[in-house]
Amino acid sequence: MHDVHEANMDALLAEIRSEFPSFRIVPKQGNRLSALIDRILRWVTFGAQHEYMTRYHTVLGNTLYVPDGWETTRCIDRIITLRHERVHLRQRRRYGDVLMAFLYLVPFFPLGLAYGRARIEWEAYAESVRATAELKGIEQARSDAMRRYVVGQFTSGAYGWMWPFRSQVDAWYDGVLAELDSSPSRR
Repeated sequence: MHDVHEANMDALLAEIRSEFPSFRIVPKQGNRLSALIDRILRWVTFGAQHEYMTRYHTVLGNTLYVPDGWETTRCIDRIITLRHERVHLRQRRRYGDVLMAFLYLVPFFPLGLAYGRARIEWEAYAESVRATAELKGIEQARSDAMRRYVVGQFTSGAYGWMWPFRSQVDAWYDGVLAELDSSPSRR
């Protein structure tokens, strides 16, 4: 099974590099830009986002910045992450660098009600849920732990409380699960 996931990850990386030829993966540790972003995020979230360097993956341009442990992370989890981040690569291509940055950082407010960032992340986290269902089983995608984690990304300081309306985020999550239930592969 491990070899299958390695082959799938290699195939996914080849697809991403075919679609985005300058795509690369760079460790956050030792990267000056990542260290600067970490300091800014800690400051603007009053310390709530303190795991940027150690837990979060970040796409800027065609580069995926990864925390320590990327190479030792299970292949299946790296595939799920890469599928999420490929959504961001496609969004950046669709919107362009300037509009993508604006949408991610500004509307309506940078903190507390960041509708642009929430819309961008809803699309990417929907792919994370789909990938989890495909690779780990629908039960994992439906699990309370997965829901808590994903919903928490929107409602906590992790992304600057981008959409603090838990009931709306829960309804969105239910919608993603409903789409999975109605997909042809599930019938």
